[in-house]
Amino acid sequence: MLGAQRIAPVKSGVVWRAPAQLESNGRARRSWVPGHRSPVAGARPIRAVISSEDKTVEGGAKAVESKDGNVLLSSSSSSSAKGIDVRAVITIRKKMKEKITEKIEDQWEGFMNGIGQGISIQLVSEEIDPVTMSGKSVESFVRGWLPKPSNLPYIVEYAADFTVPLDFGSPGAVLISNLHGKEFHLMEIVIHGFDEGPIFFPANSWIHSRKDNPESRIIFRNQAYLPSQTPPGLKDLRREDLLSLRGNRKGERKPHDRIYDYAPYNDLGNPDKSEDLARPVLAGEERPYPRRCRTGRPPTRTDPLCESRVEKPHPVYVPRDETFEEIKQNTFSAGRLKALLHNLIPSIAATLSSSDIPFKCFSDIDKLYNDGVLLKDEEDQKMSGNVFPSNMMKQVLSVGQKLLKYEVPAIISRDRFAWLRDNEFARQTLAGVNPVNIEILKGFPIVSKLDPAVYGPPESAITKELIQQELSGITVEEAIEDKRLFILDYHDILLPFIGKMNTLPERQAYASRTVFFYTRTGFLRPIAIELSLPPTPSSPGKKRVYTHGHDATTHWIWKQAKAHVCSNDAGVHQLVNHWLRTHACMEPYIIATHRQLSAMHPINKLLHPHLRYTLEINALARQSLINGGGIIEACFSPGKYAMELSSAAYKSMWQFDMEALPADLIRRGMAVEDPSMPCGVKLLIEDYPYAADGLLIWSAIKEWVESYVDHFYSEPNTVTSDLELQAWWNEIKNEGHYDKCNESWWPKLNTKEDLSGILTTMIWIASGQHAAINFGQYPFGGYVPNRPTLMRKLIPHEDDSAYEKFLLNPQSTFLSSLPTQLQATKVMAVQDTLSTHSPDEEYLGQTHHLHSHWIKDPEVLDMFKKFSAKLEEIEEIIKGRNKNIHLKNRNGAGIPPYELLLPSSGPGVTGRGIPNSISI
Repeated sequence: MLGAQRIAPVKSGVVWRAPAQLESNGRARRSWVPGHRSPVAGARPIRAVISSEDKTVEGGAKAVESKDGNVLLSSSSSSSAKGIDVRAVITIRKKMKEKITEKIEDQWEGFMNGIGQGISIQLVSEEIDPVTMSGKSVESFVRGWLPKPSNLPYIVEYAADFTVPLDFGSPGAVLISNLHGKEFHLMEIVIHGFDEGPIFFPANSWIHSRKDNPESRIIFRNQAYLPSQTPPGLKDLRREDLLSLRGNRKGERKPHDRIYDYAPYNDLGNPDKSEDLARPVLAGEERPYPRRCRTGRPPTRTDPLCESRVEKPHPVYVPRDETFEEIKQNTFSAGRLKALLHNLIPSIAATLSSSDIPFKCFSDIDKLYNDGVLLKDEEDQKMSGNVFPSNMMKQVLSVGQKLLKYEVPAIISRDRFAWLRDNEFARQTLAGVNPVNIEILKGFPIVSKLDPAVYGPPESAITKELIQQELSGITVEEAIEDKRLFILDYHDILLPFIGKMNTLPERQAYASRTVFFYTRTGFLRPIAIELSLPPTPSSPGKKRVYTHGHDATTHWIWKQAKAHVCSNDAGVHQLVNHWLRTHACMEPYIIATHRQLSAMHPINKLLHPHLRYTLEINALARQSLINGGGIIEACFSPGKYAMELSSAAYKSMWQFDMEALPADLIRRGMAVEDPSMPCGVKLLIEDYPYAADGLLIWSAIKEWVESYVDHFYSEPNTVTSDLELQAWWNEIKNEGHYDKCNESWWPKLNTKEDLSGILTTMIWIASGQHAAINFGQYPFGGYVPNRPTLMRKLIPHEDDSAYEKFLLNPQSTFLSSLPTQLQATKVMAVQDTLSTHSPDEEYLGQTHHLHSHWIKDPEVLDMFKKFSAKLEEIEEIIKGRNKNIHLKNRNGAGIPPYELLLPSSGPGVTGRGIPNSISI
């Protein structure tokens, strides 16, 4: 394990001092005294021990240059009778695009590093010093520099030389102190010179300046240890690192902080700015919600329960390593997503607000793709050609001209009239952007669970007799017995909000139920739609049922009824299935993982790729998307009640154990248990693309997770005895999801099977589930009539004054019910951005080349290779399914293939690809 030459067994009790380092004034820097802070603030007072006869080892490692120009250790001089000469190579990433002042600062920092005044590095052994009872340690300064890799000019490498005693043991941690005036991004540290070969310390982390925080950063080697397996020399560091990430729950967080903590959703409103922007706190029994990352900002002046807001363009705090990396920023976040929200949306508003009018004909919508929107000239100086979100919005920009032009969404690119057809309306419940709400219809009557004293009789107006008229050659009883009736039911989740929503300007909505019949030829067909309004003091509740009919009037009314269903679906999709069930519910898992699982913990290493960027995108959403007066309120039916609706769904519907894909399918009656099937379930509708492809992805994740967990928890009781793991799960339940902490459905965490199930669910939510319901937003929603995010008019009836106008011009009535041109253009811009893959996206089953040393464990790496190979097989299976002429929901004339669960993708709006994490 150590150098080639050995010495006699050591005699303890004598301090070995590292080679004296010269300060800038020429004096030797002192070795540390236990209990006192070192000259480098925050460095640990740890000393190593060798024989009392040994004296200070002088000299450093001799260097040779490799063929590629990198400096390496000379093997002939790596050890002596007194110690081993080792070298730490520190890799730092600079900004890709630097300003002149930043380049000058970089040159100064390079100079300071070169003379040993910029970065202090301390090597800590896995073995303990019996005198200090801490890990043995040696310290050095970064000196000189290695050649830059020619293909990555923004990556620089520095070196620090050490001479360690022969009984030092294997290094397990590095303490690094940044003596510069600003932070730097540390990619990794590699130690050369030990017999075991290069030892990797992956970081991918921002190292704060000593002036911001005097404590050194702790970077562990890429070896996974359960808490009980922690080498003695690292136990204190493991505990200290976790404590530093938890903070003390006091004060406002600073941008350089790496502190993870919990807070309620009390920062969505801005009552100090306007009473209209006040929003209730989402927490507690009445309005439960998951917790978010704490920022510690002071309360508002007008409401002490609400946190004051940080408005754009200033960033909302997230722990420093959670922020977007530069290439992501350049794609759409701090750069383009903010440009979208700060510049593009206001420009659209400035252009269209004076004439915020409905689309008068379908050609007005087509102009968005063919001609574009010419934005106002006065916005020219604010915006430049590189701030727009993606290639899906083409920009034709020149002096005095600003043209916003959308690409044709996938839903109409092959068949521009597909959205009109009933079979396409039904197909999207199985293969669209929201394929997670359709469920089996178990029987009649269809009954609401709402309080009848408030909302009227619970029975649906969709009766068995009415359904019977829509069935040909089969009775209702037979259809239910054969499991061929399905329902999309938004009645109970929406009806309590409809009354309030319909008081908002330009909002008119219903709570809908839609019944579908699965024909013998394998098609899903909508046969009845119920649209309900709640009772008011002046009128009882109204429930109307619509069927497709054949005459022109009934046909147009049916089309409007479907549009109202799509609007319900769009709101529930965005606020419940997308935001709540993936983004918001994932945030507590991320916070708990950093607070309770050491970076050395194998479960931390497993989950780490699936946590990337989520806190940052959630913070941006709280600032500009789901906040009071934000894009979601402006463009979706629930308006200012949007997040209250999301809270109500969390209260009535969300269960962790039902977020597993097989469990969800069984709960909705879309699958039945079948032990002979790979995932233990059999689909009722075989041609259900989301579920069929999703089960393949789920099965691959499950197999990978089970093999990984079994590898680290092979002994009995290792799960229950893992204190970090138990604290992690308890914190998720009791703090992250505090408002649901007493529910009986939370899974136990006693066995490795329990653990595998929990982790598979989390990874599925962050990867496959989010991909399936996010990256199709523009392909399906970019054409407003297919998926209106709000409706502005109720359906006219014979006793309404608007009925005559409807009969004279039904197209105008239909289009005037949809979002206005301003609303539509806003939401299209947001959907386009949210559907975009960044060039630095990391996809499921892939490891970024910069993160290739994430773990030192050949068995685990082999398991991961099998997982990657399995996903490549799945990709080919899905491609084959998309070519199968018998699968009509993903193949046929004008039918787009189902690609949302294809694992890989290129950048941009591709309608495919499963990122590791919720990164947009």
